[in-house]
Formats: sequence, C-alpha cells, structure tokens
Amino acid sequence: MTNKEASSLGEARLPLLEAHNLADEREQDQNLSRRFWIESKKLWHIVGPSIFSRIASYSMLVITQAFAGHLGDLELAAISIANNVIVGFDFGLLLGMASALETLCGQAFGAKKYYMLGIYMQRSWIVLSICCILLLPLYLFASPVLKLLGQPDDLAELSGAVAIWMLPLHFSFAFQFPLQRFLQCQLKTVPIAWVCLVALLVHVFMSWLFVFKLECGLIGAAATINFSWWVLTLGLFGYTVWGGCPHTWTGFSLEAFSGLWEFLTLSAASGLMLCLENWYYKILIVMTGNLENAEIAVDALSICMTINTWELMIPLAFFAGTGVRVANELGAGNGKGAKFATTVSVVTSVIIGVFFWMLILMLHDKFGYIFSNSKLVLDEVNHLSLLLAFTILLNSVQPVLSGVAVGSGWQSYVAYINLGCYYIIGVPLGLLMGWVFNQGVMGIWAGMIFGGTATQTLVLTLITIRCDWDKEADRAKLHLTKWANPKQELN
Repeated sequence: MTNKEASSLGEARLPLLEAHNLADEREQDQNLSRRFWIESKKLWHIVGPSIFSRIASYSMLVITQAFAGHLGDLELAAISIANNVIVGFDFGLLLGMASALETLCGQAFGAKKYYMLGIYMQRSWIVLSICCILLLPLYLFASPVLKLLGQPDDLAELSGAVAIWMLPLHFSFAFQFPLQRFLQCQLKTVPIAWVCLVALLVHVFMSWLFVFKLECGLIGAAATINFSWWVLTLGLFGYTVWGGCPHTWTGFSLEAFSGLWEFLTLSAASGLMLCLENWYYKILIVMTGNLENAEIAVDALSICMTINTWELMIPLAFFAGTGVRVANELGAGNGKGAKFATTVSVVTSVIIGVFFWMLILMLHDKFGYIFSNSKLVLDEVNHLSLLLAFTILLNSVQPVLSGVAVGSGWQSYVAYINLGCYYIIGVPLGLLMGWVFNQGVMGIWAGMIFGGTATQTLVLTLITIRCDWDKEADRAKLHLTKWANPKQELN
C-alpha cells in the first residue's frame, strides 16, 4: 500500500466530526494566510511610500549640512546646531502634535465620515500655527539660549543667525505635517512620495545654485531648506484642494474654529508623547559630552546615532502605517480587524528589525569606515555596535506599539508611560552606570536602553495584549460622535 493510499484510508476511518474539524483547521490556516497577505498589502500601501517620504525629507537636512560642510568647520557646526537643537526641538513638538490627526482622521475615514477629515485638518492648522507663534522666541533668541547651554560665542552667534533665516521652515511645519497626516489617513501615500521626490530634487539644485554658483554662503544654504520645504507644503496643498480629495476636502469652513480647546488637548498629549521619545536620545549625547575626554566617545556615538536614525525611518513608517490601519478599523467598528492589523504590523516590523540587527552584528567592525578613518573612533564604534544592534531591534517594536496608541487615541496614557520609563527609570540608570560604575558611554547607553526603552516597550506590549478591542471600537464611535457635527457629515 502506498503512503498516499494509507493516508486516504486513515482519513476515511476518522469519525465524521474529527474529519470535519480537520477540514476546518485547514480552511482556517488558509484563511489566516490569506488575511495576513491582504492586511500586509494594506499596510505596505502606507508603509512603502512613507519610508521613501521620510528618507527624502530627512535627506534635505543632511544635504544642507553637507553643503555647509564645504564652507568650513564653523559653518558646518553652526547649521548642525541650528538643525539639531533649534529646529529639532520645534520639529519634534509640532510633528507630535500633528499626529493627533492620525487618531481623528483615521477613525473618521474608517467610519466614512469623510467631511470631518477636512475640518480636523483645518483645526490642526489653526492650533499648530498658534504654537508656531508661541515658539518664535526659540528662533529669535537662539544665540543667548545656546550660550546658556555652554556653546562658544562665535558658534552661538552664527547658529542664531541661521535659526532666524529658518523661520519660514518653522511655519511650514504647521501646514505640512497636518497635510501629510490628512492624506496618509486616506491611504493617499503615493502622491506624498511623488511630491517629496520633487522637493528633494529642487533642494539639491537650489543648494548647488545658492552655495556654489551664487556663493551666498551659509545663509544661502539655510535659505534653500526654506524654499524646498515650502515646495513640499504647497505641492501637498495643491494636490488636496485641486481635485485630489473630492470627498474629504470641501473647502474652508468656520466649523474649524469650534472645539479648538479639546483639539489642543489631544494635540498637546500627542506632542508630549513623541517629544519625550525624541528628546531621550538627545539627552544621551548631552550626557556623553560631559564625560572626561569625551571627544572620541561623542564622535563614535554620533556615528551610531546616524546609523540608527537612517534605519529608524523604517520603523517610523510602520508607526504611521499602524496608526492609520488601527484607526481605520476602529472607526469602522471592527475591533478584531484592529487587533489583526496590530499583529501583522508587529510581526512584519520585527522581521525587518531582526535583519538589520544581524547586519549590524556582522558588520560591527566595518560600518564605521563610512564616517571616519580614525582608529580610536573606529574602535569605539566597534565597541558600541552591540548596543546599536539591540537599539535597532527594540526600535522595530516600540514605534509600532506607539502607532497602535496613536490609532487608538491613547496618547495621554503613553505620555505618562514615556515620562516614567524614560526619565524616572532610564536616565537615572544611565547616570548610575556611566558615572557611579565608571562604564562611560557604554554604561550610559546600556542603562538608557535597557532601563528606559526596553521597559517602555514591555509596558506597551502588555497594554496591547490585554486590550479589549471591541470596547476600543465602541469608544471610537463615541469619540467620533463627540467630535463630529452630524448635520455636516457626508455618509
């Protein structure tokens, strides 16, 4: 008797109920595979273009620094300080506040309350524009602030001059970030990628023209980033109002001025949540700079952070994709769909994270050559590579779970979690290991990773696992009822 015949005979002898259950299990396995594939396509429809868009936007700042570097060391340092300290603080806060739209627009789109997406975006424009006005002193008095932080006078003065020339960039954030989230929540991510590509090409050309051809110096380099980001902003606005979003953009409305305080509350919670994460690794660099003979450690850490930031564009795209998918499903009243979207996002991101984790471990003594030829720096980079690998691995999970929080509207809770994990546990543990146990930059980084990032990831994981998704779907309906104007909805 052949194996096939034996197998057929065995199945024929199974009781009817057992045979039926076996067929059900096979069907469920096939359905699970099909559902995973369908959800992955929906996820990558957002994540793929988002990765490109984020890398293109980040590259504009890198290109500006590269052109400034050809002008001199002081110019490079000045624009780096302006970008990372002044613009970096501003960028993180406004980007975080704009992420409130991922909750509201995502859930409204899932519930087919299309008209409200345009209203939410206009409210975000108003709130973020007011915040831009309130943040003006950060740019206008950048020089004295940098001097208070211990920067040399010449560097602080030049950085302050650059910061003032970046004021148009500052105000572009208030319009561009809401536009991106408004389009992203409708799964219109491909137009965002195309506009980012055009803006990047314009930026490269304008940087060459102003810095090398017209010899406008550092101010010219700073001016190009303003021009390019406004090209990006106006491109997204033009697509939105000239037929790209016929159902979700129906023109300007006075309704946008209603409910601003509640909108500000959610935006502030979102901004605080992401800022606490963004500032955490900046504190790592500041703490390392206070070590004895810190120059080599800071150089090596900067190389590792640059690698980490490049790779972080992928998890941040998953952050955006997960937020949109969870919000869409909850808005549609599909709690199980939101849970499954979370599972697919986490699994996919972790697989990518494991790949880069292994890549860093294999190239631990090689990737430093991209940035330096100094043996001391390269040895320190090699020494820190293990921590870099684990940071990348943790970052493959943590942003996805933060995306779940944004899609579900948990920003205020996660802000408290971030505050506790990062600044009550992580920073003190980094100080303890770095100074008390004399482990230097390795100890500071290890303490902040395993004390802060790992703890925060564990807490968010437990919250996500224990979440009652059907209850969250019901809560999303109540949330939409609270925010929407029923008379104006387009069903």
